[in-house]
Parts: sequence; structure tokens; C-alpha cells
Amino acid sequence: MHATRDYDALMTPRADDLLPCVRLCGDELPRGPWGYARSVEGPRGGDVEPGALVEVEDASGRFVGHALYNHNSDIALRWLSRGKKSALARPGQFLLERIAAADRLRRKTLRLQEVTDSWRIVHGEGDDLPGLIIDKLGPVLSIEYHALGFWRLRREVEAALGQLYPGHPIHARVPEAAARSERIAPRELDELRALPPAPEIDVVEHGLAFPVRPAAGHKTGWFCDQRDNRQRIAALARGRDVLDLCCNAGGFALFAARAGARAVRAVDLDEVALERAERAGRRAGLSVRFQHADAFDVLRAIAPNERPDLIVLDPHKLVANRAELESGLHRYADFNALAVGALRPGGLLATFSCSGAVDLSTFVGVVFSSARRAERDLRLLSILEAGPDHPQRPDFARSRYLKGLLLAVD
Repeated sequence: MHATRDYDALMTPRADDLLPCVRLCGDELPRGPWGYARSVEGPRGGDVEPGALVEVEDASGRFVGHALYNHNSDIALRWLSRGKKSALARPGQFLLERIAAADRLRRKTLRLQEVTDSWRIVHGEGDDLPGLIIDKLGPVLSIEYHALGFWRLRREVEAALGQLYPGHPIHARVPEAAARSERIAPRELDELRALPPAPEIDVVEHGLAFPVRPAAGHKTGWFCDQRDNRQRIAALARGRDVLDLCCNAGGFALFAARAGARAVRAVDLDEVALERAERAGRRAGLSVRFQHADAFDVLRAIAPNERPDLIVLDPHKLVANRAELESGLHRYADFNALAVGALRPGGLLATFSCSGAVDLSTFVGVVFSSARRAERDLRLLSILEAGPDHPQRPDFARSRYLKGLLLAVD
């Protein structure tokens, strides 16, 4: 998938420049980047197609902003702009300016290109583009559409990216969970299914190259969010026996080995990801033992004389939504109880949750309760989170989806 060349057409006002209007139930504006269905009265003056760009007015009829509207989703409104009626007169130009502002933050302010060729350009709600994720992965761009509205605006999104990153191939995906929650009809995704999979490319981070396949596997293809944490943990790995659980592409393991760990074992159930991690290790000349296994089984099988000094526990999302909260928290508790119990006294545990439905205080409580189960004492050394190319909103707790704890285990 490549950015359309009909850029000028996408930047000009649409022929039907009168946008449909949706009315809120009250005069108080919802906080945060989402408007839930219960707060929306509905369209004014006829039906509105799901995914449409709309004007929003309060119950008194006053204009309050623009949003992407989907009455089939519990998230009925995804706010793009508030207060200025002309802001979306040219949707393509608006998206170009909003994406360009996000890009400047990464390249001009954070200067991420000095340490990597891969970073998050747009972090959805954190960049005021709720439902849109864009990663730069080496020489390509990888997009995740989490909102039907952005899927409908994909030509404008890709045209904007074509201006900012000319010549970069674009690969896109719509996660299955997003397609279900947004009620995106399967026929609408035929265009994606007809495309060949993206070719494998290398991403380079702090001098190490990792083979990845954009828009395939987990998320966009590479976990840019753990970049800073990989360096933080590597700095603690020298001279220690390291166990990297749910290692995926092997980032924590390889940086720990390069930093001088005494021994490193990396475990994952995903054979494809593990093979790529092993290949990255061989090319870098690093000694890492890769193991295809279930992390639970590995932790249960650790003998007293094999206890590691440092464990990284970074499982996939265990709580996808509120309905899965209780069962997911039990899994986090079991995982962390086993990890704490497996460490040598004086060891370190870096444990993570990428479940947006689990807030930080809940995760801390689960981990410390797990330590009591394992009859071990913990000291919290640091709170870990996603890198600065994943900005957070103070009025939207889910933007702090990645949370981690660095712990000393006695």
C-alpha cells in the first residue's frame, strides 16, 4: 500500500463541505478524547454513516467541535478538534498538519533518529488523533487503524505521510479487536487482504539490528515503546544471569548480552518471533540461549541452583477489555508470583503490563500481593513506562497503557 499521488485533491475542501451534525445529551462536554454512546443523543436531521466526520453540538445547539462518529461503537465520538468551526474545512490539510506536528516532536525535539531508525510517529489519543497509530520501522511506515473513521480517511492519512516521508512504502492493518468493536464489515477490509504481506526488513536500535515484518505479528511489527526500558535493564545486566520471558524479538535479551551479562536465556511461545530474535543474536555475535517454551512452565521448572539474578517479564496484553479484567489480573498475579519466587535473593525483577484496562495502582497491588504469596520481600526501585514518542494525556488513563516496575527481591 502506497500513499496516493492525488495529494492536491485530498487537500482541497470536499464538494459536500457541509458536515453532518451530531448532538450531545447535555451541555457539559465529555472529558478526554472519546465520547461514549451514552453521552450522545444522535444525529440532527437524518442518519449519519458510521465512520463519518461530523460537527458536534451540545444539547443547547451550540457548536463544540469535530469528531469521527460511529453509532455502532460504544466509543461513538473520537474528538479531533474542539471550538473552531473551520478547523476541518480541509480534512486532508488538517491531518497533514496534525501528523506533521507529531513528527516534529519525534525528530526535532526528541531527536530519536540519533539512536534508532524506528519510532512511533503518531500515538493515537496522545497526539490528538484517537484511533490512529503510525510507526516508522526502518525504511517503511506501519499503520494501525483502530477507528472506522480513520479507516475511511486512509487516503488522506497516507497522502499526508507521502509528503512527510516520500518514498517510504506504507503497510497497514486493522486489528481484529478493533474491527469487532468498530463493527467494520469484513468486505471493507478486502483491500487489505488482497495485498501481499510486507517484506521483512531490519530495524536498528542503539546499534543492534532486528529483523521484523511490518504490520504483522504483534501490533505494528516492533515494540518501539520499550526502547528506553531495554537500555535501562541492560545497564543492570552486567555480570548477572538474565532470564527474558515473553521475549518476542529478543530486545531485552540481546541488549543484556551486549552489556556483559554472565548468561542470558530468552523464552517465547511464538516460533516465528523467536527465530528472528535468534537470527539477530547470531548476526550481532551475541551469546543468548533461545528457548521455545511457555513462560509459566519455564518458571515452574527452575531448580534452586539455576535461579537467575535478573528476570524480565513482559507478557502480551492479558486484559483486552473490562470483561476480561478479573481473569487477566489472576494471570498477572500467577506470573509474578512465579517470577518473584524464581529469583535469587538480591535479584531484580522488571515486570510489565501493556493492558490499558489495568491502571498503575492496580498493577502495583497485584505484584506486591504476588510477592506475599511467594513469601518474598520487594522493594520498588523505579516505575517504568513507554518512551516519550508515546505521549500521555492526563485526562485519559489508557494512554499510560504500558506500565512496568523495577523491583529488588529479597
